[in-house]
Amino acid sequence: MEEAVLDAVFAALEPASLKATAHALAHAEAEHQQHLRAFQAALDRARYEAERARRQYDTVEPENRLVARSLEAEWEARLAEVERAERALEEQRTRRPVSLTEEEAAWLERAGADLRAVFEAGSTTIAERKQLLRTVLSEVTVTVDSDTKEAKLQIRFDGGACVERTVAPPRRGWHIPQTDEDTVELVRRLAGHYNDSEIARILSRQGRKTAKGLGFTRERVNALRQSRGIPAAPAPTRDTEDDAIILSLTEARRELGVGDATLYRWLREGFITGFQLTPGGPWHIRVDDQLRARIKPELPPGWVGLNEAARALGIARQTVLDRVKRGELQAVHVTRGRRSGLAIEIPNNQPRCGTLFD
Repeated sequence: MEEAVLDAVFAALEPASLKATAHALAHAEAEHQQHLRAFQAALDRARYEAERARRQYDTVEPENRLVARSLEAEWEARLAEVERAERALEEQRTRRPVSLTEEEAAWLERAGADLRAVFEAGSTTIAERKQLLRTVLSEVTVTVDSDTKEAKLQIRFDGGACVERTVAPPRRGWHIPQTDEDTVELVRRLAGHYNDSEIARILSRQGRKTAKGLGFTRERVNALRQSRGIPAAPAPTRDTEDDAIILSLTEARRELGVGDATLYRWLREGFITGFQLTPGGPWHIRVDDQLRARIKPELPPGWVGLNEAARALGIARQTVLDRVKRGELQAVHVTRGRRSGLAIEIPNNQPRCGTLFD
């Protein structure tokens, strides 16, 4: 079976076939770039709508609670659209076809009939052989007919061409497919934080496949972990010094009593810190005693809202947020009452304005 694949590959790499192959690869790359532009445009539109929803939410008066709740729900929906568009773009990027440079195509055209000799030479490493095959192949599928016991081999090239061969069925245990090491290493890192279902969702967003070319599910992630000796995610533990814990976005929402839109805004403003283990992965938020102390049920005496702080200090709202992020101004989040939201402590040497809370 392996010999049949190699025969098909080197037949396609004969000098007469190389020019057509290079043209097909260039066409595949052009289509990929066109698709990327479409996904990027969708992401830009989603970000624009989310920013527009945020501006509408920021301008609503605190007394209009019904309107504020409606606008916050709209903002959260727009943020979800942005996240879906980002995942779709990232997944499309992972599907980029392998393309040959002009130098590589010229070398292949000159080498032609000598490629197999180079491939089978003792000085050629396994990694180099794999690199050559991955340059021109996108998928190899084996289908065994249960009646005739014949195996049909479908070899798909990166440019889209496909050839079929009929071969003897593989012997049981003849070959055990191996998941690529990049995916195994990613699972190893993710397993320290997520359960198998969440890992499967992350791998699917990135377009990763199992050794057999299948999408990842909870069961397949579990089987991969068991075969590679990767332990499951431990239960979250707290730091005994400041009672700190790393939480998912959902857990942080329950712990802090705020919505997703507020958490995303806090991440942008630097009120909280978070990280992602891999593109498209969930956010992790560190919650400790210091953060809990910055969430108040009522407005502390002498503290003012963001707009009032900007007016009192004579600077822009974003400058106030930047100074909060750098630790130059103290900020808390008020959870109840008409003045719920971000509150800033104005230094004693600064004037205060008697305006409504942001």
